[in-house]
Amino acid sequence: MASWVLHVDLDQFIAAVEILRRPELAGLPVVVGGKGDPTQRAVVATASYEARAHGVRSGLPLRTAAKRCPDAVFLPADNPHYEEVSEEVMATLRGFPDVVVEVMGWDEAFVGAQTDQPEALARGIRAAVLARTRLSCSVGIGDNMLRAKLATEFAKPGAGDGVFRLTASNWDEVMAHRPTSALWGIGTKTARKLADRGIHTVAELAAADPAALAADLGPALGPWYVQLGRGIGRATVEGTPWVPRSRSHETTFQENLTGWDDVRAEVATLARRVATDIGEEGRPAARVAVKVRFAPFSTYTRSATLDAPTQDAEVLVAAALDVLEKFTSRRPVRLLGVRAEFPRE
Repeated sequence: MASWVLHVDLDQFIAAVEILRRPELAGLPVVVGGKGDPTQRAVVATASYEARAHGVRSGLPLRTAAKRCPDAVFLPADNPHYEEVSEEVMATLRGFPDVVVEVMGWDEAFVGAQTDQPEALARGIRAAVLARTRLSCSVGIGDNMLRAKLATEFAKPGAGDGVFRLTASNWDEVMAHRPTSALWGIGTKTARKLADRGIHTVAELAAADPAALAADLGPALGPWYVQLGRGIGRATVEGTPWVPRSRSHETTFQENLTGWDDVRAEVATLARRVATDIGEEGRPAARVAVKVRFAPFSTYTRSATLDAPTQDAEVLVAAALDVLEKFTSRRPVRLLGVRAEFPRE
């Protein structure tokens, strides 16, 4: 039997969970985020496909979402419930015999399997998840994790029938003509850097000289981007339990903070909340990051490595305040966030 990687991605997960609780919303544009009030400052956590048709996407300010889709139903986020439903989905995946499950987040996981019928397994997974949770999912099939992840996009509603296979044999046919931003791991900024070097498509990236990109973009990243263009990725799914790499809290202010003393006080409060979280987990933090969104909507993040991993709240507060001083602007602030990152094991 052959080795396969399946990528299971729940369709419009958060919106779908909310629609299960409110069946009357099925078929309507649904937007989840913040406290569910589009007049307040907050961003979209997720949107139903009907809302996405109006240009509503994750990370979009709720006020902008309301302008793009005035008829949308806005709902508050309920993270504990989403975690509970996600755990049920992952338990369903682990219930399949002789598979390895690597959880990537609430709404996605990789499944490693030895089988001669990967499509049959994929459709069995879709049926089992639907039967147990009433949620639909799309499944990408690949000969490694990169290709399985990308395959899922071709399986999604509106693009496919729920299952799609992407391997070395059809990589060029499916991916060669696509922009580099279609690859998992290449965002808008990186795609722009590649375009500045005359690399616009996946095929052009695959044909690029790794040494030249290493000189331009870094000794690790340059060759890695070329590997992405060739569809090369990790082929072994690791079944270790998914453990968050960080804990964070952030606050969006309905009125901008204009005094830096107020900003410092809020950062200290957020740092103490993060310290409480990591203390309850019994995991020390090795790095602290602070996010600042200045009015009207410019977001920046700065971070620093601690002298030693710690759970001490006052050490984390002091570190967060030190990081805050890396921001030289004193413009009005609309959002603050503090993140504690755990040591890489």
